[in-house]
Amino acid sequence: MTEMTADGAGRSRLRVILAASVGSALEWYDFFLYGTAAALVFGELFFPKSDPIVGTLLAFLTFGVGFVVRPVGGILFGIMGDRFGRKPVLVATLLMIGIGTTAIGFLPTYAHIGYWAPALLVAMRVVQGLGAGAEYGGAVIFLVENAPARHRGFWGSFAPLGVSVGNLLAAGAFALVTLLPRDDLMSWGWRLPFLASFLLILVGIFVRLKVAETPVFTESVVARGKVERNPAMQALRRHPRNFMVVLGARLAENGLGYLFPVFGLSYVITTLGVPRAEALSALMLAFVVELFTIVGFAALSDRIGRRPVYMFGALAGVALAFPFFWLVGTKEWIWIALAFILARAVVTAAMFGPQAAYFAELFPPQRRFAGFAFARELGSLLAGGPAPFVAAALVAWAGGWWPVACYVVLLGALTALAIGFGPETYEESITVDNTSDAAVPRAVPLQA
Repeated sequence: MTEMTADGAGRSRLRVILAASVGSALEWYDFFLYGTAAALVFGELFFPKSDPIVGTLLAFLTFGVGFVVRPVGGILFGIMGDRFGRKPVLVATLLMIGIGTTAIGFLPTYAHIGYWAPALLVAMRVVQGLGAGAEYGGAVIFLVENAPARHRGFWGSFAPLGVSVGNLLAAGAFALVTLLPRDDLMSWGWRLPFLASFLLILVGIFVRLKVAETPVFTESVVARGKVERNPAMQALRRHPRNFMVVLGARLAENGLGYLFPVFGLSYVITTLGVPRAEALSALMLAFVVELFTIVGFAALSDRIGRRPVYMFGALAGVALAFPFFWLVGTKEWIWIALAFILARAVVTAAMFGPQAAYFAELFPPQRRFAGFAFARELGSLLAGGPAPFVAAALVAWAGGWWPVACYVVLLGALTALAIGFGPETYEESITVDNTSDAAVPRAVPLQA
């Protein structure tokens, strides 16, 4: 009987990890796919009347549109997640971003319908952004609320791991289509990665429909009658410091997480003239290494705390600001790959790994989804959305990369400051509302 119970618990754990990480990987494949396309082809396909620099800027501007609506999605779906459950929101966000991505693959370009082309591109980016606004937060909370108390960092890392897998899939998909002759790539080849997302999303939906609601939500929120009417505003009103810590922590993690792979890829290819295939392969190698370091940094945060690991990542970003451009400036593949590995597998991973559990631990269960998603996506609006555009504009303004390096230093310093003012949470219970006297038992069993 004990053996069967252990087997059942093992299967339950596997289903939880697959539902969060596989679904997250497929969804963020879609979202990052847009960023890769913006760096490589969208400037020419949707803004052809502009010169190459302006076309790239406009493509990155539409990339940022998705971030503008992400806080809206975070609020709307976050409230739903705290009122109706984590599982239905995970399914809904996956559908939204999948539909938006697949539709991009069918869009006519500027050559066919003129200004309607970029307008429709922006519309699909809005659909993507609304879904993405709550997707990551929901995946993280689903993992953390099912995790053993002393291993929340490790369990939570499977959500950012899924994001990195999505990054890798997006870069790999474009690496394959860039092997096509240029005319084929620009006429129909670029559509294939977007159209393929439809089949991938079906897989994600199937996996997520197979899991049960989290025990923390059913036992600590629903069973105790703690469902709130507007948990997003309650999170902002009752946890202002934690809300601001999330905003500040996002500046370097999200800003550099997009600046290095999205702007960096465009800079290496467009400005330095490195062949697309070489640049993409270097970036893909960095994503592969990052798969391991994300889990490592997250597990380390279970032992020494979230704050020291996160602080290391922010300060490492400051230290890498200028060396990154020195390395890619050699135009040698090995040094370009090293630059991307340091940027993704060290700087971003050290923040992204422990971030999942840390942000979830900053809010009580009845307003965790809304507080997490709202604060995190507001940080995305301030950091990740404008980062590629700001970096490209700085290069166009200065004629060189040094202002971008200064921008990197600023983001890293602000995040280090925010983490310095934040609380440590890795030993706290996630079933307790610290704003009230009510608490439920610390240990929460997995559902079989």
